[in-house]
Amino acid sequence: TLTTTLTQYSMLLIVAFCTAMWLQSALAFTRFASARGQFHRASLQRSAETKSMAEKVLENPKWPPEWPYTPEDFKRMDESNDAIFYESARLVYHIDDAAVGALTDYYSKHLKDGEDVLDICSSWVSHYPKDWKGGKVVGLGMNEYELSQNPQLTSFDVKDLNEHPVFPYEDESFDKITCVVSIDYLNKPREIFSEIARVLRPGGECLLSMSNRCFPTKAFQIWLQTSDIEHVFIAGSFFHYAGSFEPPSCDDISPN
Repeated sequence: TLTTTLTQYSMLLIVAFCTAMWLQSALAFTRFASARGQFHRASLQRSAETKSMAEKVLENPKWPPEWPYTPEDFKRMDESNDAIFYESARLVYHIDDAAVGALTDYYSKHLKDGEDVLDICSSWVSHYPKDWKGGKVVGLGMNEYELSQNPQLTSFDVKDLNEHPVFPYEDESFDKITCVVSIDYLNKPREIFSEIARVLRPGGECLLSMSNRCFPTKAFQIWLQTSDIEHVFIAGSFFHYAGSFEPPSCDDISPN
């Protein structure tokens, strides 16, 4: 059974960064420049003529001068080995059908044929368009069986990024990185976002999606203590403090 927070609607936010992107139950995108001084590109989609509150969060953010988080912010209710939690395959969607459709539609506008793509926190489905023809499409996740059932991957690797937050890939290996509704489970975001910057090529893009649903026992503490709108700021801050990205921006593509 999928455990979710007690929200009854589907919200999708995609924050697109020059080297990264994320999604909530609403979708938001943000841009950042790479550590090499070159820009990774991020594309934006609006779900309505009027900007949502989520889209405004990253227009003029007031970042604290230093990393504002403490180790306690990234503790979880369940600190047992994540391999135990993810041992059983879950061949289910973790967002509803409308949200899946909105995300796939977004990808259809931002993934180009032939691009090399890394899907972190990957599983049996990546929500890419069925007619998209990627180049090297790599999944990095926790459950080998789930990854083996993903028909859009050309290869995959099993790794616990909370134990060892280093991607097993060479520098500048990918044109795009995607992460679907999973950023709240990664308890070493500073290291993860540095790795995102490292493996993206100059001009690359990271598409990060977040949802108002989660496994609360495995989401880090500050996520559970803040709202969907505040999640936009938190995710944007991870890119900011990595020091390798353009300023972030947000798109709300929530289906309702």
